[in-house]
Amino acid sequence: MTHSVRRIFVGFVVSVLAVAGCQSPTDPDETLEVDDFLEVNATPNPTTAIESTDGRTYRVVRGNNQPDDILVFDWKTAFTITATLNSQADDDDALEFPVSLTAVTVVVKQASGGIVTPPTGGEVERFDYVTNANTNVYPSVNSTVTIGLEVWYDLPSLRREALVTVNLSFTDDDGQAFTKTVDVRVAP
Repeated sequence: MTHSVRRIFVGFVVSVLAVAGCQSPTDPDETLEVDDFLEVNATPNPTTAIESTDGRTYRVVRGNNQPDDILVFDWKTAFTITATLNSQADDDDALEFPVSLTAVTVVVKQASGGIVTPPTGGEVERFDYVTNANTNVYPSVNSTVTIGLEVWYDLPSLRREALVTVNLSFTDDDGQAFTKTVDVRVAP
């Protein structure tokens, strides 16, 4: 290839890429968002916490050849998450069924007046949880998965008010993954 032919070829490639880059983005109304087809509710929300009396514990590693502390969680709360794939999940082949709920994770943060108040001085929130789901598979649109959660926690503030963030992860039959987060407040 001669030098001038290379220049013409490179110019052609650059112009094609420039035109491709100038195309308008997809209309946002055409993009299906998770909130359009997945309805998630927590009940009760806010929830309440009681003193933990079942002996559930956590470990605090002390290091420097000191024995670890085994402490009992101060608080326990329970609530239910219902997640429904509505009829829009089938619009324009948005999802391929069956859809699977692949993970449920929980994070507890201390709060005051409904506002997260991160601990200071190297202290951390401690928590543990168990889930109990009726299934993890959505066979079709308008199907619902119900997840019961029990959460134990201990906060540096020593108070019961907290924000529990539940992250739900899903995958459809084509391997398309999506997530949804729901916040559950724990009343003071």
